[in-house]
Amino acid sequence: MPGPNPLERHAKLVDHMASALGVDLEEQILRGKLNLGAIEDAVLSCTNCTQPGACESWLAARTDVASDAPHYCRNLILFAALRDA
Repeated sequence: MPGPNPLERHAKLVDHMASALGVDLEEQILRGKLNLGAIEDAVLSCTNCTQPGACESWLAARTDVASDAPHYCRNLILFAALRDA
């Protein structure tokens, strides 16, 4: 049986990271601050991350809204901009 689809894994990581930072991606789209192309770009950027396991562990340990994504997050700037918008 084949392993999990890497794009699905990273799409979930992007969505979970946004939530951990208090960013609602659907709301950002509705407000015109984000489009589907930008989310696709974020997922593709995430696939190039060398630390997805560390990211999954960091996300699993979250019990509150984080102030920033981990320093290794390839979408750190995007998430900060959306959070501060």
